Amino acid sequence: MGGGLVLRFLLELVPALGIGLLLGMRFPGLPGKLAPPLISWGIPIGLVALLLRAGFQPNLLTAALMAAAASGLGLLLLRLPALRRQIPGGGLQLGCIVGNTSYWGLPVALALLPSGAIGFTIAFDLMATLITWSLGPLLVDRHAGSVNQLLRGLATSPAIRGLGLAVLVYQTPWSATLAQWLWWPARLVVLVALSIVGMRLGLMLRSRHPSPVRAPGLTLALVGKLLGLPLAMLLLASLLGLPTLLRNAVVLQAAAPTAISVLLLTEAAGAGPEGAAAAGQQEAAEAVATLVLWSTGLALVSVPLWWWLLSGPLGS
Repeated sequence: MGGGLVLRFLLELVPALGIGLLLGMRFPGLPGKLAPPLISWGIPIGLVALLLRAGFQPNLLTAALMAAAASGLGLLLLRLPALRRQIPGGGLQLGCIVGNTSYWGLPVALALLPSGAIGFTIAFDLMATLITWSLGPLLVDRHAGSVNQLLRGLATSPAIRGLGLAVLVYQTPWSATLAQWLWWPARLVVLVALSIVGMRLGLMLRSRHPSPVRAPGLTLALVGKLLGLPLAMLLLASLLGLPTLLRNAVVLQAAAPTAISVLLLTEAAGAGPEGAAAAGQQEAAEAVATLVLWSTGLALVSVPLWWWLLSGPLGS
């Protein structure tokens, strides 16, 4: 059974990522055309079906608070002088604590966890999205934009739109029927979203050339994202005595690779006037792009290992 779930995980993620990777390298304009309608309509409608199928459970708030705890713990640790010296860049620091909980986390939950965990996954993603677009610009660029810009970023989040739609549909007598009708379209939307991640990775490989000099803190940031953060979530969930399903959901979400939104924020911070500061931000963007690429590739191995740990030695 365990091997079957790992195979399902690989079949869920690898083909979509691989096809997207090839398409992104061959058609660089394709993700720019697919992403806007997917974010505006596809992901929100898909999340409606997933939330209605999972149901609104009391522990959804706990899952959201665990996402806040993950970010809070990460930020506190990164304030320690020793770690701050090891990971000096704000982009890499943000990459340690912000995972791809939308486009990566949902396929992982669908492949490895029961349907009851989908709601926990989405709740975790909602809080992670809120933190990313509120604290993220401040960490990457101290001269970040206004509150209105941050609110616009939150408003475009597919997770927040999906939650709003789901709450409205849940109040209608057709919610169960709509959940059934939208289930397979929702699965297709998640796979298309995952392929867009592959396209973005393909664009990075197509447009960026690996630097012969490794950015300071890159290896430590990679270890922190794939091992340190999920381990912290596991310890916290165990101390709090969280139910097994909730624990597994938040740990696997914490184990997600670095989100592409971290790269977008880092690049936006470097889109200023030319000069030494702009050159420094360009180097930071290169480091974050490398972190996204490596963490996504390695997560295909590390996430199944985390699931094996949760369901095997730590299973109940």
